Amino acid sequence: MTARLILAIVSLILEEAAIAVIVLMGLPRLGINLPLPALIAVMVLWLVYAVVTYRIGSSALRRKPLVSLPDMLGGRGKVVRLLAPEGLVRIKGELWVAKSAGKQIDVGKEIIVVEQDGLKLVVRENHPSGG
Repeated sequence: MTARLILAIVSLILEEAAIAVIVLMGLPRLGINLPLPALIAVMVLWLVYAVVTYRIGSSALRRKPLVSLPDMLGGRGKVVRLLAPEGLVRIKGELWVAKSAGKQIDVGKEIIVVEQDGLKLVVRENHPSGG
């Protein structure tokens, strides 16, 4: 078992205990009495929610980045926020902060990465003629 799984199990047990305490002790003080089947239903729903979110989170953490910064030179994409001179570009489904190597580049234009400046990409418009 990984430490993350153990932490998730312990956290779930504490959350379920808190739900039971609130329903069995806290709500009756406010004049609200829930039947035992309602408590069981709430706890089962919380368990299902915790398992689903754990699995989705684990899947996201295991996923490799689609594109890494050192491999970006020559990469092609599209402008999603006006580059004047900085904006956002989408390359292989990922958003990157970029700046134009020259003039302003409008949204929807195709770009090519020409260099890297720290964590920003420097791009120029990719003309269909290749120039």
